Amino acid sequence: MSNAIANGVAGAGGGIIAQIITYPLQAVNTRQQTERVAKKEKKIPTAAAGTILQILQVIRTEGWGGLYSGLKPSLLGTAASQGIYYYFYQVFKNKVEAVAAAYKASGSGDGTVGVFSWLVVAACAGFLNVLLTNPIWVLVTRMQTHTQAERKIMEGKKEAVLREASKSGWTDSTLHDKLAQLDSTKPSPYGALQAAYEVYDEAGITGFWKGIAPTLIMVCNPSIQFMIYESSLKRIRAKRVANDQGLKNATALEVFLLGALAKLGATVATYPLLVVKSRLQAKQEIGGSISLRYSGTLDAITKMIRYEGLTCFYKGMSTKIVQSVFAASVLFTVKEELVKLYMILADKCRKVLLNSIN
Repeated sequence: MSNAIANGVAGAGGGIIAQIITYPLQAVNTRQQTERVAKKEKKIPTAAAGTILQILQVIRTEGWGGLYSGLKPSLLGTAASQGIYYYFYQVFKNKVEAVAAAYKASGSGDGTVGVFSWLVVAACAGFLNVLLTNPIWVLVTRMQTHTQAERKIMEGKKEAVLREASKSGWTDSTLHDKLAQLDSTKPSPYGALQAAYEVYDEAGITGFWKGIAPTLIMVCNPSIQFMIYESSLKRIRAKRVANDQGLKNATALEVFLLGALAKLGATVATYPLLVVKSRLQAKQEIGGSISLRYSGTLDAITKMIRYEGLTCFYKGMSTKIVQSVFAASVLFTVKEELVKLYMILADKCRKVLLNSIN
């Protein structure tokens, strides 16, 4: 097994574990990002209070399962996304390191890979990852926000009933019966297949690449993340070599902290794009009125600024920081430990093979 495949498998494993641990926060954060409230209607609770209240509301109205809506396709998406990303990242990393070594051998450079090269490597891996896995994340977003959309649709139906009652002069009992009939309507089952059919009915095959523009721009998120991570890791190793310390590799705790630092910087820099992406991928019924529904990326950005103000681009950011930083820390730690385990096992297999030959 090549180191690229080993890193891909390890990345997928680390991503799955991180996703399972932090998924409730991710599900709530997606709902925060896609909730659309006009400026005059805004009520701004503290960030922590808003997150806790929303978690409790989901549990009360949907049960604990509501916090894990869309988990199965999300785990598939995470495994595919992290596996593809780390595989291609390692492939491109091997190439730039080989080029740097060749330059050093020819008398140019010191053999190390520069910051810009790390950015290009991460961007290329991210670009391929986005193109291949975006359909999965469209389904995940739909499933995470399905309850929100259904609630908005129900509110629209009730408003239509009230308008009809006012226009036609219904009696109170007739109005009560109509509203009770709506309240008794049970939501239909909604899984990955239902979400896929819905997306296809709305926009055809291209619907599975909704939000692709901001997502591709967001390739800079892992680029920034890995630039910070690799640069920090290189400094630690260089410092240990300079101090003649026996331990050259970073410890699990150091990898955890570096992963957290890298993800924090990347999340703060690119969060507005994440909000736009989530809104485009969710059901547009969440918007309620036409003014809060979007036809594309530019339309979304324009309407968000006009009707909700600039603060809407940072809805739920504190929740996302906690979720993504912790998830990235777990992912980096598990991935590095799995890669180390692979290297140990591979070394033992080589020794056994050599001994059997001799």
